[in-house]
This record gives sequence, structure tokens and C-alpha cells, in this order.
Amino acid sequence: MREKIRNCRYDEERALYHLQHTDLEDCTFAGPADGESSLKEARDIGVKGCHFSLRYPLWHVEGFHMEQSNMDEKTCAAIWYAKNGVITDSRLEGIKAVRECAGIHLKDCHIISEEFGWKSRDIVLEDTDIISEYLFMDSRDVQLRNVKMKGKYSFQYMENLEIADSELDTKDAFWHSKNVTVRNSIVKGEYLGWFSEGLTLINCKITGTQPLCYCKNLKLVGCTMENTDLAFEYSEVEADIQGHVDSIKNPKSGKIIVDSVGKIIQEDAVMECNGEIVIRGQKGRKPV
Repeated sequence: MREKIRNCRYDEERALYHLQHTDLEDCTFAGPADGESSLKEARDIGVKGCHFSLRYPLWHVEGFHMEQSNMDEKTCAAIWYAKNGVITDSRLEGIKAVRECAGIHLKDCHIISEEFGWKSRDIVLEDTDIISEYLFMDSRDVQLRNVKMKGKYSFQYMENLEIADSELDTKDAFWHSKNVTVRNSIVKGEYLGWFSEGLTLINCKITGTQPLCYCKNLKLVGCTMENTDLAFEYSEVEADIQGHVDSIKNPKSGKIIVDSVGKIIQEDAVMECNGEIVIRGQKGRKPV
């Protein structure tokens, strides 16, 4: 039979260390003792309506469900080395909230956490908004569905990332990433996708300067590009773009189909560039 703990307050070090097969409800982890690691090494626990204001509460936890709970800005490095967890309708506000975790599903959450999701795998973010300066650095097998995010250096060195129906307000996103697919999303960012391999954007709205340079196996299907200049430099690209692109510079190889382009630039190339640019309704032509 599962144990239940309700309406308790804990502030000592390792207050519920290695807790097992237990549900916590309306508990508070805060107080003058300022103890760390309150639920470290827990197994098969439920957390509902709880408030956390101490460091490192969920380290090395396996099998957990957290709902309607709050981790405030004092709860730094909250969830590390954890496996097989579900977090719903909760607020995470401490720095480095998730790191080196596996099998974590977050839904209907509000997250403010720099360096969120580093070196993790099998992570799902769904119906969630997140602010994170470095989001999911060096992680793999990640899915974002209906996510609204704001950050700077997002999704760098990632592998096997799928994003759908989301809004990304970022900067140097997808740098050095591999096997990334973004569908039906708004992607706003400077220097988007540099050095990526296997980046595919489908029915996306892309804005920002100098996007998609130095890419390998880059694909765009049915996307629009607004305020995008000096795009595709030294990239291997197959692109079908709806509308106008401000300027395209030195695509390395492949074909770019576009309704119109403000300027095609071929100058100062440091490698052979043979990418073809096709204006709809005109004959295909290489940069001149």
C-alpha cells in the first residue's frame, strides 16, 4: 500500500531521502535550516500541490509524477539525473532545472530556467511556455509540441529533435545540431541553424538576419522568410520558399526555389559555390 504525506513542512538536509511508493500533497520544502536534496534518490513518488524553495530537491529520482506544484527561483538545479518522470500544470523557476535526465514529460508548465535541459534524452515539452537562455544544450531525442519559448542560444549540439506548432523567439538556434525537424512553427532568430546537419523546416515562418549558413543536408518545404538577408551562405540546401527573400549569398550546392529575391550575391567565396536559384516563372539560374 502506498504511503501518503499531507500538509507537512521540511527544511532539513535530505529530509525525505530515498522515499519510496509515497504520495506527497500540499507540502512545503522551505525554512531556516536551508537543507538540500530533500527527495534525493526517491523511487515511485507522487507530488501534488507542493512548494519547493530549497536546492537540489529531485536528484537521482526514478519514477515520479509532479502536478500543480511550484519550484521558485531559489530551487536551483532542481531535477538532475532523474528518470521516468511526468510534470504537469507546474511552475519551474530555478536555474538549471533539468540536467542529465531521461524520460521526462512536461505538459502545461511555465518554466523560467537558464540552461534548461542540458545533456538529457527522451524529453517532451508540450503545451508549455519557457524562457531559457541556453535551452537543451547537447541533448537528444527531444520533442516540443505547442511550445512558446524565448531564449538566445537554443538547441545547440542536439540530435534527433522534433518541434511542431510552436513559437521560437531565439538567436543562434540549432548550431551544430543533427537531425532536427521543425513543422508549422514561427522561428525568429539571428544566425539561425549555422553548422547544422539534417535540419528540415516545413511550413515555417522564418525571420532574422543571416539564417541557415554552413549547413549540410538543409531542407525547407513551404516556408516563408521575412527580413532574412545573406541567407544560405556555404550551405548544401534544397529549399522551396513561398514569397520573398531579401538576399541569398553563395549557396554551396542544391536548389533554392523562391517567388522573388532582392539580391543574389556571389563574391568573396572561400569555396566552390554552385547552388542554383530558381525564381518561379523564370528559368533556373545560378548566382551571378
